[in-house]
Amino acid sequence: MKKIQYLLIVFVLNVSFSFTPKKTGENPESETQVQWYSIEQVQELVKNEPRKVFIDVYTDWCGWCKVMDKNTFTDPDIIKKLNSDFYAVKLDGEGKDDIVFKEHTFKFVAQGRKGYHELAAALMNGKMSYPTTVYLDEELQPITMVPGYLKPEQMGPILDFFGKNHYKSQTWEEYNARK
Repeated sequence: MKKIQYLLIVFVLNVSFSFTPKKTGENPESETQVQWYSIEQVQELVKNEPRKVFIDVYTDWCGWCKVMDKNTFTDPDIIKKLNSDFYAVKLDGEGKDDIVFKEHTFKFVAQGRKGYHELAAALMNGKMSYPTTVYLDEELQPITMVPGYLKPEQMGPILDFFGKNHYKSQTWEEYNARK
């Protein structure tokens, strides 16, 4: 009988703790998925809480973009780094909607069977390659871009390099050699 009472008490405590209200401001999703913003939202957010900006430039037809979504952007370490050190943005390199960025309106440009978005072209210096990750500083100025698919173990050090400001005092080669 005492065993049953003990198990019942443990069960009741577990249930009660699982329903404990969250503190204001806690976002359980921030630990399990990347918090993606639009570029317009980021322009407002950096005014009150400056952070670097991470932009994933992708297209709907890009196979490696989908692999990066599935493997890299679901990795807990990558999620944590992106959500804490950056505002993360997904930008469709062939998106049709106008985007106002830094008081300039960027548009879709029809070309061939598809086309491209002017903002993607500007961020990638006209080198349209998908996926490409673009890094901006807290004032929305370009730092660099990294073309190609990145596995979590490749992206993690890059996020640290830019997110923790190592890029301001050393080259990538110097930083990477210390690891």
